[in-house]
Amino acid sequence: MGGFYAFFIFGFVDNLKGPTLPALLRDLNFSYSEGGAVLFSAYIGFMVATLLTGVLADAAGIKIVLLLAGLCLTVGLTAFSLVSSFWLLAAALFVVGLGLGSIEVGGNGLIVDLHQANRGRYLNLLAVFHGVGAFIVPLYAAQLLSTDFSWRQVYQFSIFLTVVLASFFAVVKYPRAASSREGMNLRTLFTAGFTRRMTWYYLFVAVYVAAEIGVASWIVQYLQQVKGYSIGVSSLYLSLFFAAIMVGRLAGSFFVERIGYLTLMLTATVASIISLSIGLFGPPTLIFFIPLTGLFFSIMFPTATASVSALQVANMGAILGVLFTFGGLGGALGPWLIGVAADAVGLELAFALTLLFCVLMLGALLMLRQMARAESQVGAPPVGE
Repeated sequence: MGGFYAFFIFGFVDNLKGPTLPALLRDLNFSYSEGGAVLFSAYIGFMVATLLTGVLADAAGIKIVLLLAGLCLTVGLTAFSLVSSFWLLAAALFVVGLGLGSIEVGGNGLIVDLHQANRGRYLNLLAVFHGVGAFIVPLYAAQLLSTDFSWRQVYQFSIFLTVVLASFFAVVKYPRAASSREGMNLRTLFTAGFTRRMTWYYLFVAVYVAAEIGVASWIVQYLQQVKGYSIGVSSLYLSLFFAAIMVGRLAGSFFVERIGYLTLMLTATVASIISLSIGLFGPPTLIFFIPLTGLFFSIMFPTATASVSALQVANMGAILGVLFTFGGLGGALGPWLIGVAADAVGLELAFALTLLFCVLMLGALLMLRQMARAESQVGAPPVGE
């Protein structure tokens, strides 16, 4: 219950920035580059958290990680809703990023720890709750912003949810004894965590998160500034994007184990490229293909996590932490690069960077599939397949 609630908060808080970004830019007179840089700081915090809390999860347990997540989110959201300077806003979102990264490691680590079989299914179900939060938040923010509430109040009203998260993990007992987790071994971590195979996983997760967060962060601004949509309609499209992600993860949980991890991700990546291309470059009546891409994005991250966890190596919590750190890197670079490119060549072309990220995803998956096939030809079981 706590893990599912944490991922609901993850999806909710992480995606507050998309519908509130236009109001923040207008209120503080920030440029696209400055707005992108503020978002960048959240994912710097995310990367730091995933790298450190992966080690902390192995050393102290998952409960501590999720408790810290609730505390960081509460402090960060409070500060972000009160300050105005660029650097203070960036610092506040850095703390928020620490909380989000802790949820990423703690929630996924909880599923990996408690569900030895069918991890792909349960990781996708966990991610469904992220989708629920992400689906609700644009509707929530748009409703407040359209009735003369400020972007600050949108954040302030959300703090209650993070207080509940921190309170829950302050009192709940973890269902597995701490002694059941293996001790931290840095030599084992570096040996297993920095192989050629893992490098391709890291690249895939980084560019996938860059694509998803790039769409989530800028689609509202893109639809308002480039396509002339209202705040209500553009926020609805963001909700549709996350609704597609939520539905895709729920459906994927039923067949991910049957199809195979790499095969499913390859198929979904090709579909993402096609869908984004139609939405970006097709006629205006097909703009809905942009949020529809969420249906194909949906299974990527939880299925990649399941594929890596199938490697059966020691210190898996720390290795997943490294994987999520690269996801944070993509989440930082994606929105920031789009913001910088928007100032240079316009938002219409800059938003198309999301398509480039998808092409890089396809390249990484093809390399992983080639390695899996090479293993099967020599009689070894295809690892992570």
